[in-house]
Amino acid sequence: MKNLFFASLILFAFSSIAKAQQLKSPEGKFVMEFSLQNDGTPTYNLKYKNKEVVKTSKLGLELKDDKKSLLNDFTVVDTKTTTFDETWKPVWGEVDNIRNHYNELAVTLNQKGTDRQIVIRFRLFDDGLGFRYEFPTQKNLTYFVIKEERTQFAMAGDHTAFWIPGDYDTQEYDYTKSKLSEIRGLSEKAYTANVSQKSFSPTGVQTSLMLKTNDGIYINLHEAALINYSCMHLNLDDKNMIFESWLTPDAKGDKGYIQAPGHSPWRTIMVSDDAREILASKMTYNLNDPSKIDDTSWIKPVKYVGVWWEMITGKSSWSYTNDFPTVQLGVSDFSKAKPSGTHGANNANVKKYIDFAAANGFDAVLVEGWNEGWEDWFGHSKDYVFDFLTPYPDFDVKGLHEYAKSKGIKIIMHHETSGSVRNYERHMDKAYQFMKDNGYDAVKSGYVGDILPRGENHYDQWIVNHYQYAIEKAADYKIMVNAHEAVRPTGICRTYPNLIGNEAARGTEYQAFGGSKPNHVTVLPFTRLIGGPMDYTPGIFEMDISKMNPDNKSHVNSTICNQLALYVTMYSPLQMAADTPENYNRFPDAFQFIKDVAVDWSESKYIEAEPGDFITVARKAKGTNNWFVGNVNGDNSRTSNIDFSFLEKGKKYTATIYADAKEAHYKTNPQAYTIKKIAVTNKSKLSQLSAPGGGYAISIIETK
Repeated sequence: MKNLFFASLILFAFSSIAKAQQLKSPEGKFVMEFSLQNDGTPTYNLKYKNKEVVKTSKLGLELKDDKKSLLNDFTVVDTKTTTFDETWKPVWGEVDNIRNHYNELAVTLNQKGTDRQIVIRFRLFDDGLGFRYEFPTQKNLTYFVIKEERTQFAMAGDHTAFWIPGDYDTQEYDYTKSKLSEIRGLSEKAYTANVSQKSFSPTGVQTSLMLKTNDGIYINLHEAALINYSCMHLNLDDKNMIFESWLTPDAKGDKGYIQAPGHSPWRTIMVSDDAREILASKMTYNLNDPSKIDDTSWIKPVKYVGVWWEMITGKSSWSYTNDFPTVQLGVSDFSKAKPSGTHGANNANVKKYIDFAAANGFDAVLVEGWNEGWEDWFGHSKDYVFDFLTPYPDFDVKGLHEYAKSKGIKIIMHHETSGSVRNYERHMDKAYQFMKDNGYDAVKSGYVGDILPRGENHYDQWIVNHYQYAIEKAADYKIMVNAHEAVRPTGICRTYPNLIGNEAARGTEYQAFGGSKPNHVTVLPFTRLIGGPMDYTPGIFEMDISKMNPDNKSHVNSTICNQLALYVTMYSPLQMAADTPENYNRFPDAFQFIKDVAVDWSESKYIEAEPGDFITVARKAKGTNNWFVGNVNGDNSRTSNIDFSFLEKGKKYTATIYADAKEAHYKTNPQAYTIKKIAVTNKSKLSQLSAPGGGYAISIIETK
């Protein structure tokens, strides 16, 4: 009986180990537990500082045209734990060095009745959890189609969320702040009117999703390393507060075509009781592979101006002519076409921007509307495909290249695909070679409109693979890419650092399309920027758009000092001074900050942060002892209190403070600001007013 008791005890212990595995983060703040339910369904839960932040949540994938999905009837056949700790240097970034330190648990599961195996790999960092599905080479699981991924994130309460509605084709929404239980009611009206894919659930939201619990815990849900897979949205069961993954479908409604060996992207959960730690986290980058580009010497941060804002506001146009009948598809004869008279990308105007860039220390000029196709695309043909080689008659490619070169300025190429992705791929080699032949080192690509072939979505597996193809092909030509209207970033810029920017969110252009919420820029760093830098295009000084175009009554919901602060708070190695030279020349003292501010950093300190309310960041310019500080504020006026302890001890600095005036307000008095200089050391402190929709910017230069 005694031997039988011990045998039973051993059997019970083995059964428990097979069904439940614990993993702790390196410092022990997080504990993740993996287990199998009685029916063999894989589950996990996550605790942070002994608080449950993700309740028991199911894992698995539903397969198409398969009698049995990868959802249940699993047994654990192997578990492996490892520890990893490295420090790597990004090509560009917010810091010089990034530590990649995690504990890992890989659980191999075998499914009864099918003899199919999957591996669920968990990596637990001191800032959160990443996990993914892996499909090893095997006899019974080689090719399969995903009907839906069934990954759950079970929340422990009715949290406050900063969300945008689920959409397969755009992320360009203002954020809504609400309780999870309020999402359905708030989104249904907007969903019916605006969301491009009406089949998506009205409780669907996009990642990166920022949450805050009633007891002050910040949670961020996203994904990392999105390659050869559909982009993940989240659908909320608002009765039980459970999010479940909802992949973007392709033209046939399928969610993913998988061939073993293969794997999913990482599903990520960042957690902290300090909002600043969410902003500082590099977990998304750490879950991506190291750079696959051996020689990265040609990849350089860029500060630029461009022929763009005047087009966005309607002051000038992309198209050389409005005379469509003389310019038919496949016919490049502009000899009889009447110029529109408003074409922005003309030789004289581009030279003006080149001169301005050279005079003010910028690196490059972006020129949109230089090539044939715009006259057809605007309102005439949804099927038009752009020409990436042929300039309009008033744009001298070689002459402008030589002129820019003589001034030490590069020109940034613009490739609008109009969603005609196959056409772009057919012409990509020639287009990239054309760039290199004419001195262009970077391209802004665009994917406005429905994806052709019809039925594909901007974020399904097919088009995600195209975006990746474009990045890798550009690397072959040593070209940097700034992709607009592409899928939201997931840290891939670590693996391909020539991806120096993305749009993939509601950028500054919407300030000319009716405006954005004044607190929009206090949310984006907690959401969109979790996956990588954004080409937000800051620096607007004239808030009344009617002064650019009398027919446009939009207003930029920001103060000038808020615009200055964005160069620090909205991290990007690609920063645009988006307004026109004329508007900058009206405020040369404020413009000085844009001229001075760096675009590459060795240190970053997040001083204050609360999503939707305020963010204050200090960054040290790479290769110097100079710092820059930015503060952006939300709807309400507040006093920001910071100290300068991040400065080097024993050093003296001169701080130039660009701040909202007392009467400043984003709507009624956005151009009211003050500038003052003070001496500071690492013992100095500052209390500074931030107006509604306002902020401040500080340049801190070491006193030699």
